[in-house]
Formats: sequence, structure tokens, C-alpha cells
Amino acid sequence: MVQKPILEVKDLTKTYKKGKFEVAALKSVSFAIQPGEVFGLVGESGSGKSTVAKMVTRLDNPDRGQIFVDGRMISQLKGKELLMVYQDVQMVFQDPKASFNGRMRIGQSIKESFSNLCCSQHPLDIGEVLKTVDLKDEYADRFPHELSGGECQRAAIARAIAVSPRLLICDEATSALDVSAQAQIVELLMCLKEKMQMAILLISHDLALVSSICDRTAVLYQGELVEIGKTRDVVDHPQAEYTKRLIASVMTVA
Repeated sequence: MVQKPILEVKDLTKTYKKGKFEVAALKSVSFAIQPGEVFGLVGESGSGKSTVAKMVTRLDNPDRGQIFVDGRMISQLKGKELLMVYQDVQMVFQDPKASFNGRMRIGQSIKESFSNLCCSQHPLDIGEVLKTVDLKDEYADRFPHELSGGECQRAAIARAIAVSPRLLICDEATSALDVSAQAQIVELLMCLKEKMQMAILLISHDLALVSSICDRTAVLYQGELVEIGKTRDVVDHPQAEYTKRLIASVMTVA
């Protein structure tokens, strides 16, 4: 039996206006993510990766195209219907401290997010949620500025997984961290992926990171999807000239 994709985007197109000029951020981008899959979206800065995340999370709307979550088109949903969808889809941002309200304690932020999205009558155990990301109970009473970058990103992940999403979108979620913290966050994400049986959309400019953990990878260049396939095939046998240059640059740095 063929499973429905947890996320499917079709023909996503977005153009931004800057004064007299127009910038095509996305040009008919289409892909699908299967339940439990780790899917990489890679490309240089300005390639359109974060625009995809904005479209999927409805922080912005495409000029054209459709977005499906678990087979349901969400492109036109609003209000409570859209909130119900985002129990299944959560996002972890690049800058963990900026993603929190600096005036709220970590526990308050997690509880508020859970209350806004989850209709369950079961109370949320903040301590258990923090334990899942290897943070102690006491972190619930701390403010974001009192945590290190890695600790704050763990708290952001805790907030995202509190509603048990089926898809976690990580938009450059490790790029603002030092090398040690990056490795720890990646390991945590992979453990949570297995434990919670959720899919991950990993958006990154770091091809080495994407190639190490993603089942499939799509390559964006100037708003166009130039290559998509099993990660090993994309890395070992790239077809697009841009992908070849991207891989060559990684090898040169290494």
C-alpha cells in the first residue's frame, strides 16, 4: 500500500517586488516528503530555501501553486482549520533566541505554543518535554538569554515537538551554533525522528550535513529545483551543473 506524502508542494511560485524590480524567489517548485523521511533542501544563500519554508508554514503565500499536508490542500485554509494542520507540522528556526519571546520563561513559551495548537484535554508536562531534548526541569524557569545557543535550540525543539508533529521543518537550525553544539543538535534530531516516527525537512546550505543524514535531497538554484533524488545518487552522481559545482566546493574546503 502506497502511503500519502506527509507534505507535497506542487508548482510553488513566488515573486517579490523590490522597487521597480521583481525577484523570482521560487519558480514552479514541486516535491513530496514521505512519512518518516529525512528530506534535504539544499542551496546557496538566496536560492529560495527559506521561501519554501515560509510558504509551507503559511508565513507567506505563494503566487501560484498548491501545498498538501497528509493529502489535504492547505493553501487556502485559515483560522482554526489552519491551526489544526499545524499540530502536524512544526518548525525550528535558525536563530533560537530570536524565535522566543525574550520576556517569557522557556516553560511558559512551550506551554503557550501547546495550548494554542493542541485541542487535547491532557495537561502538558513541561518537565517531560524538556527531558526529551536532554534539558533539566529547571530550564523551564529560565529566560532565553540565560541559555547557551545549543540549550536554547534544544528548548526550541522541545516547543516544536510538544504537540507531537508528523513533520518537523528545520530551517538552518544548526548554522548559528558552534561545531560541537551542531553535532549534538543533529544527533538529537535523529533520535527524535526515530522515537516519534516523524519526518524532517532539513533546509541547509551545508551539503556535507545534508548528505550525512538525509534519505533524499533536492537542490535549489535561483529559485529553481535543479535536481532531486536519493541523497547518495545526488552526491555521487550529480546531473545538474550547479550541483556539481556545489559538491566541488565542499570537497575543496574539506
